Amino acid sequence: MPGATKVTDLDKVTIEKAYARWAPVYDLVFGAVFDRGRRAAIAAAERIGGRILEVGVGTGISLPAYARSNRLVGVDISLPMLKKARERVETQRLTHVEALSVMDAGGLALPDDSFDVVVAQYVITAVPHPEATLDEFARVLKPGGEIILVNHIGAETGLRRAFEQGFAPVARQLGWRPEFPWGRLAAWVERAPGMRLIERRPMPPLGHFSLIRFGKDALAKAA
Repeated sequence: MPGATKVTDLDKVTIEKAYARWAPVYDLVFGAVFDRGRRAAIAAAERIGGRILEVGVGTGISLPAYARSNRLVGVDISLPMLKKARERVETQRLTHVEALSVMDAGGLALPDDSFDVVVAQYVITAVPHPEATLDEFARVLKPGGEIILVNHIGAETGLRRAFEQGFAPVARQLGWRPEFPWGRLAAWVERAPGMRLIERRPMPPLGHFSLIRFGKDALAKAA
């Protein structure tokens, strides 16, 4: 299209650099803004409980809010963010946290069928390959478990869609895709063996974010 802005996709190096810059100020900038979504994701995860994997754990801002009866594993691609999470675990004595590891969400070094819940908050639009990342979530999830996402979903039409498309090149440098459409998640769950959509619920601020729950059939096994 003549005059259209070229939008390059995310890559691992860009993401790592972006979140290294965010690490010192992430809680201050995003703590209150994303609080409702974080708490909704935690509440959904705790309806199942057990062993919970939080992908994109970042500074560990969610970890204190989980009940101590759960067992938590957190992974993140950003070492500076993860250092903040480790400090939080130590200073707040979060004994329900089993491990925090630097790990790529698109290639989890974790066994098949090993978690009751996989939580990814504000993550799926900030990885190079969202569908492959969701495949990894499904692989490590136990049969009968849930994937719980909180994420911005791009507008289908109107002024917000135009803004998201225009802002996309800048957002890439900040580490995410603002124009990510619901259709990509819908298409993924349609083709993912043993997976189904349980819930899609608008979340604050302004309903631009959604809580999304995918379930893994009780008889399903990792491919």
